[in-house]
Amino acid sequence: MKLVFKLIGGSLLIAFLGAITFSAINWVPDRSVEQLKSRWAKPASQFIEIDGMQVHLLDEGLRDDPTPIVLLHGTSSSLHTWDGWVDVLKKDHRVIRFDLPAFGLTGPTPDSNYTIEYYSQLVAGVLRKLQVDQYILAGNSLGGYIAWATALRHPDQVTQLILVDSSGYPFEAQSMPIGFRIATFPVLNTLMKYVLPRGVIEGSLKNVYGNPSLVTPELVDRYFDLTSRAGNRQALVERFRQTQPGVMAQKVPQIKQPTLILWGALDKLIPFEYGKRFHKDIAGSKLVLFDELGHVPQEEDPLATVAALKGFLAQ
Repeated sequence: MKLVFKLIGGSLLIAFLGAITFSAINWVPDRSVEQLKSRWAKPASQFIEIDGMQVHLLDEGLRDDPTPIVLLHGTSSSLHTWDGWVDVLKKDHRVIRFDLPAFGLTGPTPDSNYTIEYYSQLVAGVLRKLQVDQYILAGNSLGGYIAWATALRHPDQVTQLILVDSSGYPFEAQSMPIGFRIATFPVLNTLMKYVLPRGVIEGSLKNVYGNPSLVTPELVDRYFDLTSRAGNRQALVERFRQTQPGVMAQKVPQIKQPTLILWGALDKLIPFEYGKRFHKDIAGSKLVLFDELGHVPQEEDPLATVAALKGFLAQ
C-alpha cells in the first residue's frame, strides 16, 4: 500500500512539475494597446469612443458612397482579416471595418457584456457615430451571426447582407480549433489568461484554413500578438459563455434583405450543411461554395471571394 501511495504521489509530482515547466515556458503577460499599436494599428486607424471603449476602426475608400460596406470579423480575429477584400473594394466603395469587443486592439467591454444583442447594438452605435444611415453588412463566423442579427434588429439600416461561413444556428463542428476548446474548458480557460503557447495559435489557424500551408509565421504573429492584448483572453472565455448560437435561429426566415452566402467547402468548424440551411431559410438568397477553402475564405483567398461579392453587388 505504501508503494502505491508513493507511485501515485510521484505521478502527481511529475504532472505538477510538468505543468509548472509548461506554464513558465509559455507564460505571456498581457500587452497594452500602446505596445501593440506600432505593428497592428494601420496608418489610417482611428480609435472612437463607444460605450466606454476605444474601438479600433478603419474607414477607407470613397467618401461620397451613400451606402458603405461594413465588415465584421469572427472570433479571435481582427479587422485585418479583411485586408484583401478592402484592397479591391475601396476603389469603388466606402469600406468600414473595426475590431469587435473582446478582440484586436479594441479589447474587452467595461461590463463584460458579449451577448449577441449587445454586439448588434454596438454595430448600430458605431455606424451612428460615423453618421452612416444605411449600409451593406458582411460578416464571417461570429461576425456573420452579428450581421444577420443586426439586419433583423435594424432592418431600415441594413440594405444588403453577406454571410461568410456564418454562425447562428446550433452547430456540431467536425473539428474544433484547440484554442476554442481551451477557452470553453474549465480550469484550462483560467490558465489561458496567463499562458499562450504559440503552437496553440498556429494549430488553431491551420484548423480553420482549407490549405494549412498558407498559414505563415507573419499570420501567426498577428493572431498571437492581438490575443495577448490586455483583457482579450478573459473576454474570449466570456464571449463563449454568452454568445451562444441558436438564440435567434428561429428568426432567420424573417431576414428580408438581399443576401449573399459564401462558404468554404472545407470548413470543419461550421460545416457546409449550415450554409445550405441559411440558403433554405433566407428567401431569395444566393449561395456560393468554394471547394478548396475553409472557415475564413475571405482571408485564405480574398480575390476569389471578393469577386463573388462584386458580382452580387453589381446585380
